[in-house]
Amino acid sequence: MEKMPEPIDVLAHRPPFLFVTAVETVEPGVSARGRWELTGDEPFFSGHFPGRPTLPGVLMIESLAQLGGIALLLDERFAGKLPLFGGIERARFRRQVVPGDTLALQMDLNHMSSRAGKGHGIASVNGERACEADLLFVLVDAGTA
Repeated sequence: MEKMPEPIDVLAHRPPFLFVTAVETVEPGVSARGRWELTGDEPFFSGHFPGRPTLPGVLMIESLAQLGGIALLLDERFAGKLPLFGGIERARFRRQVVPGDTLALQMDLNHMSSRAGKGHGIASVNGERACEADLLFVLVDAGTA
């Protein structure tokens, strides 16, 4: 079995803003599957919401974007690039995600060009869909962001 890359070795993101724990499969420039294991020690849980900690939906979207970034950056066509959000479409949140959950992430990229692209992401917990969205991104030179 081929060793999967560590997210921190591919992305520019660093803790506490790295929201992919592991990459499970990746087809560079096409798709990736991974996960985010939520321990409950993440600082946002204490304020969102006291007494009922819930993962913010925007962070689910960010975790999908980061996984998509991994699939992009492992494609040699996009070496030296930094993917940035260009838009979010059709985002839907279907269930709460709480401390101790593992968020299964899946991102499929399509409509790729040298400067932009689009992907469809799904985040789920125990097979139950938590979040789904279409993400648009632009690619800039990593040194000029």
